[in-house]
Amino acid sequence: MHAFLKTGKLGVGSSLAGPSKEKGPKKKAPTPWVEKYRPKTVEDVAYQDEVVAVLKSTIKGADLPNLLFYGPPGTGKTSTILAAARQLFGDLFHQRVLELNASDERGIQVVREKVKNFAQTTVSSTRPDGKPCIPYKIIILDEADSMTNAAQAALRRTMEKQSRTTRFCLICNYVSRIIEPLTSRCSKFRFKPLAQDIMVKRLSYICEEENVKYEDGVLQDLIETSEGDLRRAITTLQSAARLRDGEEISQHDVYEITGVVPVKWLDELFEVCMSNSYEKLSEFLTTMMAEGYSASQIMNQIHDHIIVNDLLSDLQKAAICERLAVCDHRLMDGGDEYVQVLDLSCIVMKQLCHST
Repeated sequence: MHAFLKTGKLGVGSSLAGPSKEKGPKKKAPTPWVEKYRPKTVEDVAYQDEVVAVLKSTIKGADLPNLLFYGPPGTGKTSTILAAARQLFGDLFHQRVLELNASDERGIQVVREKVKNFAQTTVSSTRPDGKPCIPYKIIILDEADSMTNAAQAALRRTMEKQSRTTRFCLICNYVSRIIEPLTSRCSKFRFKPLAQDIMVKRLSYICEEENVKYEDGVLQDLIETSEGDLRRAITTLQSAARLRDGEEISQHDVYEITGVVPVKWLDELFEVCMSNSYEKLSEFLTTMMAEGYSASQIMNQIHDHIIVNDLLSDLQKAAICERLAVCDHRLMDGGDEYVQVLDLSCIVMKQLCHST
């Protein structure tokens, strides 16, 4: 009784005591394949030979200039500089690298305070373990073309004053939106759209690692629907793999996930246009739009189909593309999707029937 009043238990080793809760090893949270297979080193970056050569020499001890990476999305701009920074700084990565994305506030006030304060801090040329380390920091401004001109102008002076301790890497899709004083202070590197064989090789490697089965032509469809964006292709592949859950991925699955209109619908649309019947065209488009396809996606694919159509002259293609631009503008202003697709299809029917 004394022991019970003292501890609240009948005994330390009593069988009435509750079972001990032993925590097992924590399971790792699932990682998106885009992050899981992101290049870890500069050598893993494919098809961007010029910038890889510059960064390799920097890792070996050469100085690093201010960088400006530009090119289409999904070609490896952010992955390249992050991989280089991890190789340069190792465990000091989070102390030496400041990364700001378009989701962060990057107005003139942030440039004057956060960026400027980080750039002014001094760094040593040795790591805590005594190994030598490059004595500067890196500020990565992703999607820099979304920064205001005032913020870019404020950044120019910081790049000049802190050139001894800080390097800047500007990343954008459109280099024309970066002011001239910034571009003249950076080494510009254009990231080319990835070649199809490079993308096929990478997607095949991921499929082998994740034990994903797929039909012939699926990888080619992934590349075509992603329009050269490897990040988008990998995300679509992961979505298709989760959808099928161990079964073989088909081309239909890729079309369903990406929202791309199957070729059979476009072929049938052009056949209906050749009939020169407004009633048939209206009825077909009603059925087609009921499938839930996006009007902008339909217009993009009609454009691609028109460009390679041998039945139309250059003048007729120009007339269709001019109307396509008008319909697309109406869509952006909130126009009805069915009406705009019907308007464009009527012009296509007129030009096709005139050509025959």
